[in-house]
Amino acid sequence: MAKYLVIVESPTKVKTIKKFLGSNYEVMASNGHVRDLPKSQLGFSPENDYEPKYITIRGKGDILAALRKAVKKADKVYLATDPDREGEAISWHLAQALKLEDKKMFRITFNEITKTAVKDALKHARTIDMDMVDAQQTRRILDRMVGYRISPLLWAKIKRGLSAGRVQSVALRIIGDREDEINAFIPQEYWTMDAILNLEGEKKPLTAKFYGRDKKITISSKEELDTIVKELDGAVYRVDEIKKGERIKKAPLPFTTSTLQQEAAKVLNFSTQKTMRMAQQLYEGIDLKGEGTAGLITYLRTDSTRISEEADQAAKDYIGKTYGEEYVSTAVTEKKAGQKIQDAHEAIRPSDINRSPVMVKEALSRDQFRLYQLIWKRFTASRMEQARYETTSVKIGANDYIFTVSASKLLFPGFLSVYSEEEDETKSSNVLSGKLDEASKLTLKEFDNKQHFTQPPAHYTEASLVKTLEELGIGRPSTYAPTITTLLARRYVLKEQKNLYMTELGEAVNRMMLRAFPSIVDVTFTATMESLLDSVGDGNLEWKTVVRNFYPDLDQAVAEAEKSLEKVSIADEVTDVICEECGRNMVIKYGPHGKFLACPGFPDCRNTKPYLEKAGVTCPKCGKEIVIRKTKKGRRYFGCENPECDFMSWQKPSNEKCPECGSYMLEKGNKLLCANENCGYIVNNISNKA
Repeated sequence: MAKYLVIVESPTKVKTIKKFLGSNYEVMASNGHVRDLPKSQLGFSPENDYEPKYITIRGKGDILAALRKAVKKADKVYLATDPDREGEAISWHLAQALKLEDKKMFRITFNEITKTAVKDALKHARTIDMDMVDAQQTRRILDRMVGYRISPLLWAKIKRGLSAGRVQSVALRIIGDREDEINAFIPQEYWTMDAILNLEGEKKPLTAKFYGRDKKITISSKEELDTIVKELDGAVYRVDEIKKGERIKKAPLPFTTSTLQQEAAKVLNFSTQKTMRMAQQLYEGIDLKGEGTAGLITYLRTDSTRISEEADQAAKDYIGKTYGEEYVSTAVTEKKAGQKIQDAHEAIRPSDINRSPVMVKEALSRDQFRLYQLIWKRFTASRMEQARYETTSVKIGANDYIFTVSASKLLFPGFLSVYSEEEDETKSSNVLSGKLDEASKLTLKEFDNKQHFTQPPAHYTEASLVKTLEELGIGRPSTYAPTITTLLARRYVLKEQKNLYMTELGEAVNRMMLRAFPSIVDVTFTATMESLLDSVGDGNLEWKTVVRNFYPDLDQAVAEAEKSLEKVSIADEVTDVICEECGRNMVIKYGPHGKFLACPGFPDCRNTKPYLEKAGVTCPKCGKEIVIRKTKKGRRYFGCENPECDFMSWQKPSNEKCPECGSYMLEKGNKLLCANENCGYIVNNISNKA
C-alpha cells in the first residue's frame, strides 16, 4: 500500500511522475485551483481589514473528497504544484481545504519533470513559502477589486458584458496610444542614391551608397537629388579608403516566457495562447517510444535566463562531441542589469539536450515538434561560440562627395550552425572582389535613385505587445497570454494578419478608463504595483499594506465616475431608414461587432440590417456618399455607399482636392494629406482654417 501521497496540478503529470516514484507513492491531481474568491460577491470585506473569503470552486468537490480519502491513508503528503507564486498559492489552498497538518505536509518543486529532478525535489522538501502565497493573494485581490468595482460601471455606461482588468486595461491603453500615433503620423519624403560602378577587370558592377560629405546628408526632395546629380556630372570615382575589421555576433540567450512567445509568433506564426498550450504539453510529458512518458522541456513560466551547472555542462559536452570543441562557448553569459528577474527557476530549455528534435519527432504533433525544435536550437546555440565575420568598408570619393560600400564574410559560423534568427537569413551581404584596392579604376555606369516615404510606427502584434509589456514591467510571464486572450475575447481588440487593431468598443472602454481611472491605466503606476508584489513575494512588505493603500482611492474614483460619467451613446438612435417589414423607423443598436440597425418593434418584428454611418463626404470615385464600414473582424474603414463602387480607405477622405496633383485628400489628425503617395502635399492645422 502507498505510504506517500504526491499532489500535482495537472492530470497529465500524474502518469509521468508515478513512473518515476514506484509503488510506495500515490500521485493524484488537483486539476488546478480548488478554492477561489466567490464569483457572486467581492470576496473580501474592507471593514474586516480586507480578509479574503475563499470557497470551494464549483465542480471541485469530488476531487477534494478523493484527495481527503487518500490523505487519511498517507504517512506523508507532498504538494508538488508548479514552481511559481500561483503554484505556491494552490499548495496553500490544498493544505487549507484538506486540513493538512504540518508534520505530514511537505512542499516540493521541480523545474523539469524528469526522474532525477523529481527524486531530488523529494530530498529537498520544505514548508510552504507564505511570502509567495501572499504575493499571489495580493495580485488576486487587486485584480478582483479592479474587475468587480469597474466592470459594473462599464455595464451601466457602455453595455453589459464588458470587463475591466488591472493589466488588461493598461495593455488596451498601450494599443490605443499606438493607434493614435499611427493616425497622426505624416510621412516625410526622402531619396536614396546608389552609384552603380564598373570595376576594371570585373564583369559584375559594384553598388556604392551615397553618404554625403564629411557628415551624412539626407536627401529630402527630388530637387536636392537633382542638384547632387548635377554636381557629380563628369566626376572621377576613386577608392579613398579600404578598412578591414572583424565583427562578432553573440550567441542568443536561452528563452524566457516572453522571448519564447515573441520568437514563436515571428517564426512559427503561433499566438501567445497557442505557444503556452504547446509548451505546457511538452513540459508535462510526452509518450516516447521505448522510454515511456517524459517531460521534454523545463518549466515554461519564467523570466530568468539562468541555466543550472549540470545542464550547462551537459550542453557543452554534447556540442563538443557533435560539432567540435571549437564550437563550445567560452564566454560567461550575464543577465541584463537593472531588471527585476524572478530567478527561482531556470530559462526554458530541453530537459535533456541529447534528446534532439529528430529523435522525438515521431512522438510529437507537427506544432509540438516545431516548438520543441525552436527551444532545443535556441538553448543549444546559447551554449555555443559567437559567430565571427570579416568586415570590409570602402570609401569612394567623387568630387566633394563620398559613397560607401560595406561587405562582410563569415569566418566562423559558431552558433549559426544551429540557430539563426529571421533577420540573419534575409540580410544579404556584398561580396567584394579581391581586386579592389586604392589603385582600382572605377567608372560610373548609372545612378539608381529611389523615392521613399518614412513609415508610421507599426501596429502592435501579439509578439511586440508582449515585448513592450515586459520592458515596461507590466504583468509577469504567466499574465501575458491571458491578457491578450481577454482583449480579443471581449472584442476590444481584433487581429488581422498578426496586427492588433482597436475596435470601436475598445476605444469607448479606453476613453472611459482614461477619464475616470487614470491611475489604473497609467503604465508607471501598474509597473510600480508589480514591483510591490515582488516585495511581498520577497518578504519585505506586508500584503495588506498594498491592499489598504489601493482600495480607498479606487472606491472614491468609482463613486465619482458613477456621478460624473455620461452614458456612451447607447440610447437607441432613431434613423430615417424604414423597416420594410412593419414600416417603423429603424434604430441603432450595439452588438459585439459594433452598431447595427434593428426594428424598435422587437420582439414582434425581428428585422435587422447593417448600419452604415455617413462620413459627411462624397466618394472621390463616383460622387455618392462615403459611409463608415467594418471588416469581417470589426476594423473600421471608409467605403462608398454604392455597392458597385470599389472605393475604400482606412483614413477619412476629404472633399478637398490636392492643388498639386488633383488627387483627393485624407484627414490625419489636424492635417490634410494627399492620397497620392508620390505627391506628399500636406495642409497643416485644418482645424484652424476659416
